[in-house]
Amino acid sequence: MAAPTLPRPQPDPQFVLRGTQSAVHALHFCREAQGQGCQLLLSGSLSGLVHVWSLQTRRALATLDGHEGQCVTWLQTLPHGHQLLSQGRDQRLCLWDLAEGRNAIVDSVHLKSVGFCRSTVLARAPPRWMLAMPGGGNDEVEILEMPSKTSVCTLKPEAGAKLGMPMCLELWQQADSSPRPRLLTGYEDGSVALWDVSERKVYSRIACHTEPVMGLDFDSQKSRGVSGSAEKALAVWSLDEQQALKVCRTHELTNPGIADVVIRPDRKLLATAGWDHRVRIFHWRTMKPLAVLDFHTSAVNCVAFASDGLLAAGSGDRRISVWSLYQCT
Repeated sequence: MAAPTLPRPQPDPQFVLRGTQSAVHALHFCREAQGQGCQLLLSGSLSGLVHVWSLQTRRALATLDGHEGQCVTWLQTLPHGHQLLSQGRDQRLCLWDLAEGRNAIVDSVHLKSVGFCRSTVLARAPPRWMLAMPGGGNDEVEILEMPSKTSVCTLKPEAGAKLGMPMCLELWQQADSSPRPRLLTGYEDGSVALWDVSERKVYSRIACHTEPVMGLDFDSQKSRGVSGSAEKALAVWSLDEQQALKVCRTHELTNPGIADVVIRPDRKLLATAGWDHRVRIFHWRTMKPLAVLDFHTSAVNCVAFASDGLLAAGSGDRRISVWSLYQCT
């Protein structure tokens, strides 16, 4: 008689970071600005602080205080130089110089929106980069050329569209002979739209969810993306050669509420941050469920992958769990 199949044991975090003193709402991996270039993890908290964590000592190397006690919702390092962008609910986007331990704000941009929509950047010829952020109008997205802060355009849906506020943004461009910047935007009405930034027009738009889009990510090599919302489903969609978006499939979830979705840099795994306190891992090509990480005692607000495949999750329980799963090959 065959032995019964035992359930796979619950994986544990490789380690846990404590000490943020408030809920964690943003995470980002980067390399140290000096020395051996050791890997760092940046976290943004509800109390307005950014913590710089050493993954070697598992302690905070520095605490950045630039958002007047207002929640930090987004963190991103620039690909050239040692600069960090942090966005807060104080309607301010700060540019930090992290070189040689300076940890100083060198510039800032005023945000016209007080919402939770995270900004996005696209690297241009150094030191130029493009910034997309929520605009002044309820349904607008503003595009700036940085670091000059020159206005490129304001993207506003056509009259009568009633898409609501932009909830999440993703700038990207195709690697062809004449790359044109494109912007994927998830809206309050549950739709995802693809904008041609140069032409200031919508290529296509699809209805993905019945609730506001809380997170999206896009795989430009496979022309395929994913989005999550407050409902019990992930939407997987594709982009064809005519720049038309199409919903490929939906993946039903056990519990409602997705706060963040992230595709691993090697495009093999997908991680979701759940309101049900769990992180779910999927095979990105097939959407086969691979693992449920049940560690946190409050909603998971954000997830982030490092280039080597390490996964971090930030929660309302004020802890950051760091996981080593299905290593990059």
